[in-house]
Amino acid sequence: MTALPCSHSEADFKHDYVRLNGQRIHVVTAGVGRPVLLIPGWPQTWYAWRHVMRALAARGFQAIAVDPPGTGFSSRPDAGYDTGAAAAVLHRVMVRLGHARYPVVGHDVGMWLAYALASDHPGVVSRLALTEAVIPGLAPAPSIFAPPEENIFLWHFMFNQLADLPETLIAGRERAYLDFMFQRWSWRRDRVAAEVYIDAYSSPGGLRGGFAYYRAIPETIRQNQRRAQSKLTMPVLAIGAEHATGKAPLDTMRGQADDLRGVVIPDCGHFIMEEAADEFIAELLPFLESED
Repeated sequence: MTALPCSHSEADFKHDYVRLNGQRIHVVTAGVGRPVLLIPGWPQTWYAWRHVMRALAARGFQAIAVDPPGTGFSSRPDAGYDTGAAAAVLHRVMVRLGHARYPVVGHDVGMWLAYALASDHPGVVSRLALTEAVIPGLAPAPSIFAPPEENIFLWHFMFNQLADLPETLIAGRERAYLDFMFQRWSWRRDRVAAEVYIDAYSSPGGLRGGFAYYRAIPETIRQNQRRAQSKLTMPVLAIGAEHATGKAPLDTMRGQADDLRGVVIPDCGHFIMEEAADEFIAELLPFLESED
């Protein structure tokens, strides 16, 4: 993989690997203080959180961004991509780092994992911030005849679940495939570190590791139908982007949490932590700082 862009601020990030049952999870930390777990989505890596990490570190938090199993610099196991299994791995990472209770922030597929972690480990997640996704099994299944302006955010769900065909068509053309996503899903394309992510998912096993979360959707749906029987008790913040999911994250969580609030960030696309970093941080920090 290409070396990551490095400024003075990024040089202060600490990279570590937590080894669990023969696999390694790449963990990047910044700052000292109360821990906050940051989970990125597809097709990004921990690097999507770089602006948020600096802001958290400056306000007395320890920002802990991970590459979930199968992504970035983490191992690419053959199984374990349903949200229950992957969330359990991330909780074990936090325990290994010495954190028994912590807030969680998840974006895109990371939102799926964050919800599973909060639901499956009651008492562990103190606050939950979710952004830019709907959750399989909680949100209604979309129509296959969705209008084009909606389908641009939906078509990949079925394609990425197919066995073998996506890798067959995309291998050697990762840039074209992923650049299509970054171009169509973003509103401020110049702010998205697409080259970092394209490089990560072009590495051996990168495509498979990303698609595996989509291929596990049937099992994740089964788990989420069970999870939905009990509401989350910690405060939940749902953040959408004006030119992407909008109110969908909030609507997905309605009836799933006792304490739910939501906001839509204007003038922003799907890659919200990069495209509208200041606005996103302005919503996230007060939410985290209000923790008792």
